[in-house]
Amino acid sequence: MAQDIREQVRARYALAAVQGSADAGCCGGDSGGGCGPTDLVIDERFGAGLYGAEDAAAVPAEALAASLGCGNPLMVAELREGEQVLDLGSGGGIDVLLSARRVGATGFAYGVDMTDEMLDLARANAAKAGASNVEFRKGTIEDLPLDDGAVDVVISNCVVNLSPDKPAVLSEAFRVLVPGGRFGISDVVAEDHLTPEQRAERGSYVGCIAGALSRAEYLQGLAAAGFVDAEVEFTHPVAEGMHGAIVRARKPASQEA
Repeated sequence: MAQDIREQVRARYALAAVQGSADAGCCGGDSGGGCGPTDLVIDERFGAGLYGAEDAAAVPAEALAASLGCGNPLMVAELREGEQVLDLGSGGGIDVLLSARRVGATGFAYGVDMTDEMLDLARANAAKAGASNVEFRKGTIEDLPLDDGAVDVVISNCVVNLSPDKPAVLSEAFRVLVPGGRFGISDVVAEDHLTPEQRAERGSYVGCIAGALSRAEYLQGLAAAGFVDAEVEFTHPVAEGMHGAIVRARKPASQEA
């Protein structure tokens, strides 16, 4: 089952990369190949329109067009000069490129994605942007290709909901963060009263709906992974009882452990 979900996600976002447009991906539209009909209702809740004009102008048009997320995680993470940042499920690279601008020449931004086509697109976008402080690595967000304590901040844009093993994702995010490091992502989150079956009725897995955690499940998962100061803030509706959301947490500093 988990492998089937992963392959569906990989195929869908490979198509988005090849077509070079958010219209190819369920989080940003439905071109008719595998998404449920309810995804059509929420198209405007996802994608490039969630970035401000300044951010949109700062990256190649191809990176902006390939954005399939449900928010702008950089508004959440409050990146600082010199920090090391990791984007989970980096896609066409928009959040990595914007992160690289914020952390400056003394910082660095990594992207991890499992889709070869998205990695190719992201690397091409980095070259167009002239970004030298970025690197895109192939891997899954359940088994990150980074060392322990490698980054100060983990970001992600509407990707954790696509994982069939969310406890592994949260544990891996915790592992690669330095003590005191920050977790700040955008994701789709369900209201607590919705069962998994009710979430599935509202949209497909690859459409960023069926696999969403509830607020309580997110908070429990973050605590189980070792995070503290966790919070989930709804930002905008994407389906009945389901929302784009900001998810924040922190890895305890060494003296807190």
